[in-house]
Amino acid sequence: MSRIPRLPAALTLALALAACSAPGDSGSDSADSSGPIKIAVVDAQSGQLSSLGDWEYKGAKLAVDEWNKKGGIDGRKIQLKLFDDQGDPTTGTNIARKLADENYIAMIGTAESAVTIAMGPVLQQAKIPNITSGQSDGLVALKSPYLFLNGPTSTTYDTTLAEYLIKEKGHQKIAMITNNGSFGKGEHDAFLKAVGDLGVKPSTDQVVTTDQKEFSAALTKIRSTKPEVIFIGSEEVEAGLIVKQARDLGITAPFAGAAPQGTPVFIDTAGKAAAEGTIVSSPYLSNDVSDASKKFAAAYQTAYGEEAEMHGAKAYDGANILLTALQTSKGATGEELADAIRATRYEGLLGDFQYDETGVGITRTTIGVIRDGKLVPQQ
Repeated sequence: MSRIPRLPAALTLALALAACSAPGDSGSDSADSSGPIKIAVVDAQSGQLSSLGDWEYKGAKLAVDEWNKKGGIDGRKIQLKLFDDQGDPTTGTNIARKLADENYIAMIGTAESAVTIAMGPVLQQAKIPNITSGQSDGLVALKSPYLFLNGPTSTTYDTTLAEYLIKEKGHQKIAMITNNGSFGKGEHDAFLKAVGDLGVKPSTDQVVTTDQKEFSAALTKIRSTKPEVIFIGSEEVEAGLIVKQARDLGITAPFAGAAPQGTPVFIDTAGKAAAEGTIVSSPYLSNDVSDASKKFAAAYQTAYGEEAEMHGAKAYDGANILLTALQTSKGATGEELADAIRATRYEGLLGDFQYDETGVGITRTTIGVIRDGKLVPQQ
């Protein structure tokens, strides 16, 4: 009888490790399989930020459905699964570990910068590329080669806004109210620097908490400075409450802000009359700005029976960038997929994407204003 040769212990260990390779490694089951390509969408589906998560998921799903109708990636269907991070960094971090354990090759989301930042180290270690809708400059500070933004950073939003308010409108008395969360702090720091670079010091700089519901103390201080315009750095619901209470206190100055102030949730929370005249810096002002945006909006309306807005458009762009990179790289994973995303040039709804080493692919916004309950381009 012939003997079966015994493998050296080191080789046995190497083979065992190869069989259990990390989700993002080229040796993972997802990379070798001809089965579906597993992509996660991670966003809040509950809590105060759930509207963002709902828009994001629908935008990403619309893109994936379109690709699947065309045959997927080299004949492989794209399998999209939604995870609820509840707007909580700890929950997000646990989800990141789950994605690594379950061989997801990429992640779309989150819309909350603090959650994305918390998930970043786990995703980087697992080599899972992440296309996020967050805008905090703290995302760039992570310096993860696996993290990509599907929109501009707060610096871009707020520099554009500051230049419009000061250079074009001539405002010098500008008050600020922001929250102390990751998004609010990013907005605070970016706008404060932008106006400072233009020689303007805010008339007052009020900071509230992320879970605050009553703002009379901060707004009374703002009212006493008689501002010409008020910068607001807060998410949709809180920003709407701030504007509503400001109007109740007799403050008539217009508010100005970034992406959250252009959403239906902000307008509904503040009230149509209170939100009127709000100035918004955004890379996506309207569904009617181009043939591409009209086509997207029509498809979104058909799929979901509701009007599209910027967050859905961002996720749609992000998903298309990821799927394009998957196609050009022949279904690569891990570092190879991240490199393919970085090399992708994509003409999207928000503009022309071209990623640099920081993970930022677009650096332009334009100015809009809320008129009669709608965000429209500033004339």
